[in-house]
Amino acid sequence: MTYVAQGDFAPITRLETAVQSMSVDRPTLVLDVDRVEYQFHQLAQGLGRANIHYAVKANPTREIIERLVNIGSHFDAASRAEIELCLSQGADPADISFGNTVKKVGDIAFAWHAGVTLFAADAEEELEKIAEHAPGAEVYIRMIVENSQADWPLSRKFGCRGEKAIDLMAYAVELGLKPVGLSFHVGSQTKRAEMWTGVLDAVAEIWHRAVAEGYDLDLLNIGGGFPAFYGEAIDAPAAYAARVMDLVTARFGDVPRVMAEPGRGLVAECGAIIAEVLLVSKKSDDDMHRWVYLDIGRFSGLAETEGEAIRYQIATPRDGGEMGPCILAGPSCDSADVLYEKRPIMLPLALKSGDRAIIRNAGAYTSSYSSVGFNGFPPLDVVVL
Repeated sequence: MTYVAQGDFAPITRLETAVQSMSVDRPTLVLDVDRVEYQFHQLAQGLGRANIHYAVKANPTREIIERLVNIGSHFDAASRAEIELCLSQGADPADISFGNTVKKVGDIAFAWHAGVTLFAADAEEELEKIAEHAPGAEVYIRMIVENSQADWPLSRKFGCRGEKAIDLMAYAVELGLKPVGLSFHVGSQTKRAEMWTGVLDAVAEIWHRAVAEGYDLDLLNIGGGFPAFYGEAIDAPAAYAARVMDLVTARFGDVPRVMAEPGRGLVAECGAIIAEVLLVSKKSDDDMHRWVYLDIGRFSGLAETEGEAIRYQIATPRDGGEMGPCILAGPSCDSADVLYEKRPIMLPLALKSGDRAIIRNAGAYTSSYSSVGFNGFPPLDVVVL
């Protein structure tokens, strides 16, 4: 089933009505928490026996965490602050995984004393920190994957090679920890479930080797990668998740515990940013492209335009007229604050300063990436419906 939600921006939804009628004087992210709940249930339907551990970093808005706690979500936390946020909204510490592989010892100790018992690691020193400050904890080893087909591969900073993963399990046992499984990240915005096959094959090889060597593995963390709609057709969330689980089961069998960590796939489509066009210009009379400057840029919420990996869909009141290619940029005095240039974006030729620009499906990694006052521009306002 192909999913093109909001592809033509025709459906009139609560979020659509709000952004069209709301008056704002600075860039504002509008969130519909009901849509988060809908996405959760769709993914849960497809994932079946797997537990959803929402990646809090995608959008830590309190109302989102509160709703997810109330409907039974688990959580992937990257910091003490994210753990505290989840706990403050009633999350069971047993439902929180400390998934960052680079943690402060004080934060490990805090999490352990708060009741968090599951930690990620990808290096000997990290295991030593966990053993000292969370003795006897469960750990899963994060693996590097090198054959991602995602729009935004996440394969360099975190994880270890397959052989080292097994060595780390042995070291965890020496330290009195419980190595319970493996984790990986297939890459952000993996648009089709079939794109998981190469990664799953590589991880399964190490999984079965570890089991053959006597490790009693019962947890597989398949990470994120669940896509959102940014203009290119994707599978519907339930169908996508079900197919991923079919691929997982075919390679790993009936693993007792499967964790999935959707972030973007849960919250991207729950949000839209109300922005304003500040300037439309050309660098010369014969320039092939206009430059369109918005009052929001890379340093105030649109960090994921780095490398033009995430291609936001933008609606304006002048849509329907003749379109032309634009270079899109933010308002700051930093020359890196250019959003789309390698692949210019098509916007109406009639667009001008003062026009409203609605950035669609912007609920993920916008408010959380928004800096605090860079160049004097305030971070995103957030309005929850």
